[in-house]
Amino acid sequence: MANCLEICNENLQGGETKEEREVCTLDGTIDWHGQPAIRSKSGGWVAGIIILLNQGLATLAFFGVGVNLVLFLTRVLQQNNADAANSVSKWTGTVYIFSLVGAFLSDSYWGRYKTCAIFQIIFVIGLVSLSITSQLFLIKPKGCGDEDTPCESHSRLGNALFYLSIYLIALGNGGYQPNIATFGADQFDEEDSTEGHSKVAFFSYFYLALNLGSLFSNTILGYFEDEGVWALGFWVSAGSAFAALVLFLCGIPRYRHFKPSGNPLSRFCQVIVAAAKKSTVKMPASGDELYSLDAKDCSMNRGRRILHTHGFKFLDRAAYISSRDLDNQGRGIGNPWRLCPITQVEEVKCILRLLPIWLCTIIYSVVFTQMASLFVEQGAAMKTVVSNFHIPPASMSSFDILSVAVFIFLYRRVLDPLAGKLRKSDSKGLTELQRMGIGLIIAVMAMVSAGIVECYRLKYAKGDCTHCEGSSSLSIFWQVPQYAFIGASEVFMYVGQLEFFNAQTPDGLKSFGSALCMTSISLGNYVSSLLVTMVMKISTEDHMPGWIPGNLNRGHLDRFYFLLAGLTAIDFAVYIMCARWYKCIKLEGKCEENEDLEHNKV
Repeated sequence: MANCLEICNENLQGGETKEEREVCTLDGTIDWHGQPAIRSKSGGWVAGIIILLNQGLATLAFFGVGVNLVLFLTRVLQQNNADAANSVSKWTGTVYIFSLVGAFLSDSYWGRYKTCAIFQIIFVIGLVSLSITSQLFLIKPKGCGDEDTPCESHSRLGNALFYLSIYLIALGNGGYQPNIATFGADQFDEEDSTEGHSKVAFFSYFYLALNLGSLFSNTILGYFEDEGVWALGFWVSAGSAFAALVLFLCGIPRYRHFKPSGNPLSRFCQVIVAAAKKSTVKMPASGDELYSLDAKDCSMNRGRRILHTHGFKFLDRAAYISSRDLDNQGRGIGNPWRLCPITQVEEVKCILRLLPIWLCTIIYSVVFTQMASLFVEQGAAMKTVVSNFHIPPASMSSFDILSVAVFIFLYRRVLDPLAGKLRKSDSKGLTELQRMGIGLIIAVMAMVSAGIVECYRLKYAKGDCTHCEGSSSLSIFWQVPQYAFIGASEVFMYVGQLEFFNAQTPDGLKSFGSALCMTSISLGNYVSSLLVTMVMKISTEDHMPGWIPGNLNRGHLDRFYFLLAGLTAIDFAVYIMCARWYKCIKLEGKCEENEDLEHNKV
């Protein structure tokens, strides 16, 4: 760390003690002037809280549009249910596709701060455009768009502006989301023990902020939009997004930054090509002879080097120094398509090792998506009136959000310290891989709970009228346990997943790690749709309407829930094998300090 500390100490005024002068961060972050970040003047919880508030406001704005978009399409734009559902699916999928674009630009060229700022501006522009378009072109006559008052047909201009607006929102939010979590984590130096603990805690509070923002949208804002006050709802979302942007910009002097590391695709291709060119080379037994950057050269990933690991040995050939790689003086020529540093090779290995773990999270996302689809349909077929008050089935997701808040508190304050004591370690409770495994187990419990509730709902429905499409006499509050289980599983799976991908991706690919979490949710939606289609095709016969018909009283939704429970249990078994096989990334300190990371074990 000598180089960084020397630069840092030169920037400080004389007269301080040694303890006061050695205050640089140890992970290679810089401040907004491009100088090594000073711990007391940058990052920490001051910057972290700004980012948490920003995330809460931005989430409120996004879900203020997304939560009732399907109703807007059917009531205002007069689309049928199937077309509206397809439009929302395409829009949601586009958000996750843009997350990969944002992650690529952040890791490669712009850096996380600039990427977050640019895409938030696009997000605000999209929301303002949607608000103006709705008020001037779509909400005609005034007050239309509720359950009773239909809207008039719209001009091509109005429709075009609407779709332009919502896809600007998708671009802005998609590009912003995978970077803001990683940028928040950048504010804590994991090489420092105190800030390392805070960095782990940040992901839990980040996920809590996300859920609290969506809670307001799903309840209060969703209620007004459901009543037809669309323009006001969209303007509130736009105002919230603008407030989030202003708050984010106010933290400029306090933020810590990592420099972007260049195009990762070219680095990956260089490793594959270089290894292929040396496919016939006889490799040495140890990795000591492989090419490594000089200790003073940090240009590869703008920070810590990655130590050599065994596995994927074919790729090690890219770092083997052959006679063709040297000039007449025995020095490396430096053709990156023939010779790659071991850190660059290990970057590719890291991603390849992450893929099996990532694939195992997709089935969990299938379970998670049921909360916004089949759970709502199941709730609509139950008794939703309590003391003359109608409970919207979608509002039951509030119990999921409350469960997330409770279990984040329980985990941070009770379970994690207890696990640390049982393991005789004050610094480490459950590892990320262990927590993700626990999340899968709780997801199985959620599906079993939902299946049992559906069995009883069908029992009451048969007592009332099997062929009736009315609600069962079983109260909707019987759904609370399944929502609570989903919330608990999120704390272990999604928070653990955020921490795991952030810790296990190389320094130059942190945003890509966060984007993996979002693409897991996206693929979960697609797999869920495919699974429902397959189940309906197989289960539908001449005298049987299938497991998930339009009238749930004639179907067997319980069997679908139990099927998901079985698939998740199988996924958990596969996950255990992948987690045991997985080897954690091993980093050197910033250029010179050598420090191995502790392995995650299940």
